[in-house]
Amino acid sequence: MAGLLTVSSLIMCPHGGMVSAVSANTRVLAAGAPVLRSSDTFLIAGCPFNLGVTPHPCVMVNWAQPDLKSQVIGDFTLSEASVGLCVAADQAVQGTVLITFTQTRVAGV
Repeated sequence: MAGLLTVSSLIMCPHGGMVSAVSANTRVLAAGAPVLRSSDTFLIAGCPFNLGVTPHPCVMVNWAQPDLKSQVIGDFTLSEASVGLCVAADQAVQGTVLITFTQTRVAGV
């Protein structure tokens, strides 16, 4: 299995904005951090993307392909193999997320 995403994972939009994950999962941990699920909230801050001279930053991530073989609290988990689409406030897709740090071990609480 690919490395699992947790609230400690380093995830960015393709333009360098940082993704912050907010998870309701408090039961399944990887390296002490909650494992992320496709239903969690993923907000992006600091995206410098512009359309011409008009700012059009990525603001959130919608997960198009979670892990289909692994679930936590009834929802699919996310890993470095998952596909997340970064979207602007008008829901325009602006690229896929960049995942640079994951966890490989899981523990239940």
